[in-house]
Amino acid sequence: MKAIGTLLLAISLTGCGTINTVFRDDSVASSKLAQWQSHCDTIPRVYSGVALDFCALHAEPPQTTDTTGQPSAVSMLVDLALSGVADTIALPYTIYVQHRDGNIPKTRLQ
Repeated sequence: MKAIGTLLLAISLTGCGTINTVFRDDSVASSKLAQWQSHCDTIPRVYSGVALDFCALHAEPPQTTDTTGQPSAVSMLVDLALSGVADTIALPYTIYVQHRDGNIPKTRLQ
């Protein structure tokens, strides 16, 4: 049972906006914005998990029935709340990185 719980936790954390923006390379969040066809061109590093979730909600709806990796609105709303808590904890670090590196830009698809 512990192994299943750990596996579910690991799977859910890979979709967490804060994990994707603070602890992973910028290219992960940048490519997600492009893949989802989000209307956000950049996201700030401060509260970046919340911003990524908002941008996912503000993206174009998928045009096909295949899986594009775009999360559902319900899962994004749940993650928005959890990312708000995680972003608050990471705030001292993200303020520093925002000052040092600036916003995370969206990848331009050709």
